[in-house]
Amino acid sequence: MEKLRAVWLWPCVLLGAVAAEAQEPLSRVAPEAVGLEAQQLDQVTDLLEQFVAQQRIAGAVVAVARRGRVAYLEAVGLQDLEIGARMTERSIFRIYSMSKTVTAVAAMILFEEGRFQLSDPVLNFLPEFGDVVVLEEDGSTRPPSRAITIEDLLLHTAGLSHRSSREYREAGVRSRAITLSEFVDNIVRVPLRSDPGTRYRYSAAPTVLGRLVEIWSGQRFDEFLEQRILGPLGMVDTRFWVTDEQRGRFAAVYASSEGEALRPHRIEEVPFTQRPALLEGAVGLVSTVPDFLRLSQMLLNGGDLGGVRILRASTVSRMTRNGLTESMLANRRGGSGWALANVSIVVDPEAAEEGAHAGEYRWDGSAGTEFWVDPSTETIVVTMWQSSPANPGRLRQQIRALVREAIAR
Repeated sequence: MEKLRAVWLWPCVLLGAVAAEAQEPLSRVAPEAVGLEAQQLDQVTDLLEQFVAQQRIAGAVVAVARRGRVAYLEAVGLQDLEIGARMTERSIFRIYSMSKTVTAVAAMILFEEGRFQLSDPVLNFLPEFGDVVVLEEDGSTRPPSRAITIEDLLLHTAGLSHRSSREYREAGVRSRAITLSEFVDNIVRVPLRSDPGTRYRYSAAPTVLGRLVEIWSGQRFDEFLEQRILGPLGMVDTRFWVTDEQRGRFAAVYASSEGEALRPHRIEEVPFTQRPALLEGAVGLVSTVPDFLRLSQMLLNGGDLGGVRILRASTVSRMTRNGLTESMLANRRGGSGWALANVSIVVDPEAAEEGAHAGEYRWDGSAGTEFWVDPSTETIVVTMWQSSPANPGRLRQQIRALVREAIAR
């Protein structure tokens, strides 16, 4: 396959003076200006082109920022094989579980406004949660030992299940064709898998948080995100569906198998090109690398981007430290915990991947996107492609290793 690279072009060039002002905090610099080795970063491009040539992915966009400046942004390959559309730095991707971090930011904005306390029971705002029960090993059910709290939802310690779990599929809990209110009605009908606050279990909890954001704010979830996060940060391409104007930049998803050609892969019954009824805080957003770089930099800056403050520094500090107990950490691997920001955070560097630092955090999406923030080196990496499996050949880990080497040299 022909090697294809996009020339760097900030969205401000295309979006006018307002966007240009918003983009200023993440200006482009030479890698050496922020302590990165350019030749090492070039190896990231070589690696991506190798994966495209091997038909492991159709294309990808990767950005590396350090000390608040962008040192690397490359688009490689194609975003749509059928029509031969090139991948560009503004290609749009399904980010799936990276949506969780946006939802967590939304919730914590309202926390700062005093709309709730982390220790508040969810049933105070969603009375439906007063009827939840816990499933025992013998198949019987019982009342939970305590009520689910808002903190439980953020830390995935509520006892809820994953959106694709067998129990949720059989009960018809999730569909992009239902509303947030209907989703809540559905999820409380399925027994919890453990008592609240006793075990980490990755789940659909952030979609419940989306409904809570509506109740606390009095706004639709998407409207709140646009007014309080996406608009202020200049995240112009992040939303719950792809508009007609954006369709030409929407990357297709492909299934890959070693030694075989890429083939189109359908994921959702209601496509992202249609406005969904379910504004899904756990997995519902689409975004771009430049957009998510802005959110990541806001978090690394302690809640501010270019003078636009989204959260207090103290709140971001609280959101980006491990919130799990020692017993809960037993359910996590790779020396990592979990934070209120809905990110995996390194708590034991010796058990993590080589070169990892305590306090660095990351999360990913099930169709091939990831963001990674290392506060100790002031580094951010955002990677996006669309594939199943999401991480062919451990491509994410290979990119992180190359960036770490670029910093170390």
